[in-house]
Amino acid sequence: MAKQNIGRNFDDFLREESMLEVATAVAIKRVIAWQISEEMKAQSLTKTKLASKMHTSRAALNRLLDEEDTSLTLTTLASAAAALGKTIKLELKAA
Repeated sequence: MAKQNIGRNFDDFLREESMLEVATAVAIKRVIAWQISEEMKAQSLTKTKLASKMHTSRAALNRLLDEEDTSLTLTTLASAAAALGKTIKLELKAA
């Protein structure tokens, strides 16, 4: 490791490499996919049943649950939350 890197945090490194936004999006998507999967387990819902409750295809649900696919729409997220009897809370925070 070069001396210039000592004392830097990982966010600074990602920001300097223009990778922070992508890494943040992937991390957020992983949490969302995990939360939906856990709620599906808690409610004993299959992917087919949840997709039906969301009025969407199973392929669309698979994209929602794909941790690497960050092309999530708010409409899809809101639909999943409603189908699970949940609400969404989004907020912007100071960096």
